[in-house]
Amino acid sequence: MNVGEAALASGLPAKTIRYYEEIGLIAPERAANGYRTYGPDDIHRLHFLRRARSLGFPVEDCRQLMALYRDKGRSSQSVRDIAVAHVEAIDRKLRELEAMRATLRTLIEACHGDHRPDCPILDDIAGD
Repeated sequence: MNVGEAALASGLPAKTIRYYEEIGLIAPERAANGYRTYGPDDIHRLHFLRRARSLGFPVEDCRQLMALYRDKGRSSQSVRDIAVAHVEAIDRKLRELEAMRATLRTLIEACHGDHRPDCPILDDIAGD
């Protein structure tokens, strides 16, 4: 199947599929005319990548997970380590987002929100 059909089958945009090929995550066959030809294994890999990305794994983690998935002699500990590190990164980001929310709430409460030009929100952003 061509890239458009692979996009429909995998639920990924054709542009994403081309990007994954460009960075070496997938390597579809090429027909004699040079066009990409996607088979069932390619579609399976694209589903795998779509799910991994939907869980927020960065591209390099997806590369490692794909390699581990293909390696039938893999250690599940290797996969677990990647997932644990990802959860730790998510937890860090959540703490950062909670701190941003708290700061913004404080600034919103300090802002009069009226006709006056002074604004603690803008002052904070400007570093005043």
